[in-house]
Amino acid sequence: MIRLQPALFDELERPSPSVAAVQRSLQHAIELEHATIPPYLYALYSLDEGLNAKISQLLFSVVRQEMLHMCLSSNILNAIGGQPAIDRPGFIPRYPGRLPGAVEAGLVVHLRAFSMQQLEVFMTIEEPEHPADRLPAPDPSVGRTIGEFYDAISAALAKLPSSAFDASGKRQVSAELMRGAVVVTDLRSAQAAITTIVDQGEGTRTSPGDGDGAELAHYYRFKEIHEGRELIRLEGNWAYQGPPIPFNPQGVYPVPDNPKSSAYPAGGIAAAANRNFNAAYTSLLRVLHELFNGQNTAATFQRALALMMSMKEQAKGMMSAVSNYGQINIGPSFEYQDPSGG
Repeated sequence: MIRLQPALFDELERPSPSVAAVQRSLQHAIELEHATIPPYLYALYSLDEGLNAKISQLLFSVVRQEMLHMCLSSNILNAIGGQPAIDRPGFIPRYPGRLPGAVEAGLVVHLRAFSMQQLEVFMTIEEPEHPADRLPAPDPSVGRTIGEFYDAISAALAKLPSSAFDASGKRQVSAELMRGAVVVTDLRSAQAAITTIVDQGEGTRTSPGDGDGAELAHYYRFKEIHEGRELIRLEGNWAYQGPPIPFNPQGVYPVPDNPKSSAYPAGGIAAAANRNFNAAYTSLLRVLHELFNGQNTAATFQRALALMMSMKEQAKGMMSAVSNYGQINIGPSFEYQDPSGG
């Protein structure tokens, strides 16, 4: 599991945490949720969906919920007078690298094609402190978990005065736009949003489900792929003995690890394709910034969806070598593209 730096908890766990401290923590939560999306998407886009359909569906379901978690954290931040900062170069992590706030001994995350080894990295990112499908693991000696970080935010929110919350519901993305979103207007709704994030990511304390039982938490979805079978309840215990989830290694495109714009020859097809992808990715961050900062309209959300579809089509063309006229399989670098084109 990922362990976070103890310093992230210092301001939150004071007897009277400031609103500004909680705002900073929520911004960090937004960055942490986003940091997993490029690696998950890179693995997803590297799959031939026709040969690995079930795995593609499971990966996409996790990405969709990571986007929801960004939304929920932004809703809470907006509700206590903050402003989510998404449209800026520093928002995007460098790959390979550690997740934001991870301890020095933490896991290094790469942009890599799907493989069982990469899946194990994803499982480490999402692993709860006490997985429900096996006996509790011994507590690591350093750092604290992502779930504990959200627990600390929830506790800090409870120490704020009720006047810290905007009860108007303005600048909130609702479930009408994004399924599962919680409009945050007070402590109760803020803590409900946090419960959704934690349960979907880690499961409940007693179950691998996401709280409402609709889906498994992320760790268990990844482990289903790793074990090759769905997780089911069997004689009172959880076991990976359900329907098979086949993996076809032939259905993975041979794309490079950790691609960079600088690695693609200037003026070439690969450089142009990567530049276009990064332009769409940067535009998506800009639209999400608008969506989470008051432009919470159906039109803004539809722009975000259109950019997501564009990114998928471009990445699939790059990775399958279609857009490169069959020359080489290339990967999108997920780098901030300056609006001026530089």
